Amino acid sequence: MGFQKAFEVSEYKRRIADVKNRMASAGIDMLICQDPANMCWLTGFDGWSFYTPQAVVLHSSDEWPIWFGREQDAKSAHMTTDLPEGNIFNFSEPLVHHPEKHPFDELCELLESRNCNTGTVGVDFDAHYYTARAHHHLTKGLPNAKIIDNKELVNWARLIKSPSEVNYMREAGKLSTLVMNNALDKVKPGMPQSEIMANVYHDQVLGIDGKFGDYTGLCPLIQVGEGTSTPHLTWSSEGLPESGLVVMELGSARRHYNVPVTRTIHIGEPPAEIEKLADVIIEGGNLALEKAKPGATCEEVEAIFQKTIKRHGYQKNSRVGYSIGLNFPPDWGERTASLRAGDTTVLQEGMCFHFQSGVWLSEYGAAISEPFVVTATGGERLCNVARELILK
Repeated sequence: MGFQKAFEVSEYKRRIADVKNRMASAGIDMLICQDPANMCWLTGFDGWSFYTPQAVVLHSSDEWPIWFGREQDAKSAHMTTDLPEGNIFNFSEPLVHHPEKHPFDELCELLESRNCNTGTVGVDFDAHYYTARAHHHLTKGLPNAKIIDNKELVNWARLIKSPSEVNYMREAGKLSTLVMNNALDKVKPGMPQSEIMANVYHDQVLGIDGKFGDYTGLCPLIQVGEGTSTPHLTWSSEGLPESGLVVMELGSARRHYNVPVTRTIHIGEPPAEIEKLADVIIEGGNLALEKAKPGATCEEVEAIFQKTIKRHGYQKNSRVGYSIGLNFPPDWGERTASLRAGDTTVLQEGMCFHFQSGVWLSEYGAAISEPFVVTATGGERLCNVARELILK
């Protein structure tokens, strides 16, 4: 049985046409994408190969992009994409971790042979896997081209999901509901954090309804006690306390479409101040999701939440949400629209966000987040986990 592709060819043709229009508006003749999510979104390419230099290159005059990567990963490109055979190229194996030469030396030679070594070239300057060394070799190898930051051009094209993409987001949300609810069932005094997380990984990959789960863009996160005053701690082998706070941010992915969700648990009788903080976060989140309709801006949604929590004496200095969708490690955010002051992005149906409403104080914190898709009636929650301070 062959690789089951995530989308029909027509979906990729539509995406390529959209990106070409954006390139024309930005004055870009050729796009070089190193972000694995952008490579996958444009072509369907799927493989754990992003630890070595690779790229998808789209020229404005070409019907299809080209894939360029390591020789042993070229077969993955043939299996996972609908690219013509003549559009898949590999670099020489000795260039892997070579002390002086670089795979992009051969990429530049390839582009020159295709008469694509001039004009304005847009590059993913802020992509996690685009290194300073890769940029040096690219600029050295294309002296007659003007190389510019494409300013997340493909990332922004990914912001509004197609119906097929939203379907994967809903499937991932259903799986995240299962993952979180099963993890909540494991929370009890003495339970090792590592055992809870091991079960999270089991549930994430096993999937639901016969549909497997992919590896997520971010690993599971858990904070305990004072650790809840910061959001990005991971697990240890320590057992959970007899009494105190626990926060878990977990996620799931279907065909690399990520849906995260966060919940706060208190073992034992919670102090009144923690109950209050959780209630305020929930109130603000409910009002914000009602506001998340087409035509509203990101900053207007954020303002609803901030106004609510400030009325109760709290303040959140970080953004309250960010766009989510197709992604690979080390993140499940799209690096585009954020729910924060100053972001005037207008919401449209099909946009997906993680409403991360965590409030982190000096000694403790709480987070009760919601992933949602923008619909005509507001933010449709992608998960169905009890929206409350969960008591154990």
